[in-house]
Amino acid sequence: MMIAKKPIYFLTVLAIVFSSFTAFAGGGDTTSNSNDGGRVNTKSEIDGYIKHHLADSHDFTLFSYTNDAGERKHIGFPLPVIVWTSQGLKTFMSSEFHHNDDGHVVVENGGVKFAKIHSKIYELNEGATAVAFDESHHATNAHKVLDFSITKSVFGMLLVGLLMFFGFRGLASGYKKGPVPTGFARVLEPLVLYVRDEIARPNIGEKHYRRFMGFLLTVFFFIWALNLLGLTPLGFNVTGQIAVTVCLAMFTFFIVQFSGNKDYWKHIFWMPGVPVLMKIVLAPIEVLGMLTKPFSLFVRLFANITAGHSVVMGIAALMILLKAKFGTAGATSISFLLTLFLTLIEVLVAFLQAYIFTMLSSLFIGMAVEEHDHH
Repeated sequence: MMIAKKPIYFLTVLAIVFSSFTAFAGGGDTTSNSNDGGRVNTKSEIDGYIKHHLADSHDFTLFSYTNDAGERKHIGFPLPVIVWTSQGLKTFMSSEFHHNDDGHVVVENGGVKFAKIHSKIYELNEGATAVAFDESHHATNAHKVLDFSITKSVFGMLLVGLLMFFGFRGLASGYKKGPVPTGFARVLEPLVLYVRDEIARPNIGEKHYRRFMGFLLTVFFFIWALNLLGLTPLGFNVTGQIAVTVCLAMFTFFIVQFSGNKDYWKHIFWMPGVPVLMKIVLAPIEVLGMLTKPFSLFVRLFANITAGHSVVMGIAALMILLKAKFGTAGATSISFLLTLFLTLIEVLVAFLQAYIFTMLSSLFIGMAVEEHDHH
């Protein structure tokens, strides 16, 4: 267990050290109207930056600075943009937009003009050379494209998937050499046994749990690793994207429905031992309960992770908002101590949310495969 604590300790320290000074080192938007070099100084700018962090992005911006010439420079790396347009599939790198997110930079590729507005790729109408906006800042001469890009969230999922592949491959190979795994596999083994003995077996039952171990292990480690990745300065917020949590919940939903036995369906549509009139009344309620289960899964994960990121970044912003009252040293000290405390809690929440999602998934599966004795 001492070995298992080392990676968690490392990630915790890494998150604490960098969370404060990277959170507001500078936003990805180059359209600041202030003359302060694009720094985030006011409450409205802080609110905008937090929203920018929570949203997905087509590139990585680790930090930004203003050089001596007054130009805003961004340190990071681009990601591939893959879109389906009126003229077919188009690909290019997100660096073509030069970190602009308000539609003022137009990129031409294969005869099609593109602009990025609020992290969405738009295709300009034929003949247009610049994006025109209405009073609500909605594009009037451009439309959204079908976006298959490798965004920051997609990159995070691919990275975690790759780490899981090599981690579990190493664990499986370790058992070929002996009964006790070596190296990093010793970290994974107690967690795998925990999911098996404390989650799968009690909720699904000894007879059926093996069928679902692959899914439960994948979901547990996938969510946990992504949650921990979200505490690093890379700025990931994958499980805070509702599209991701909906997909995870839908996997559980379909596995439950396709695994359900005749007793499961009978207790939904025609409950045994209940008067016929009550069966007619209860059947719609049972169907509604069947549909609310995945809803509770994705909303819980999305809301908790999003709230955690928002609170941590909001507390880190106290060094800016309280500087006038407590001075630079006082505001920074308050912000650091509170951010330290909340980051430690977020490390626990990262594990807790993975555990809850896996636990509820196994519980729903167990309800679907349970065999009832009718007397």
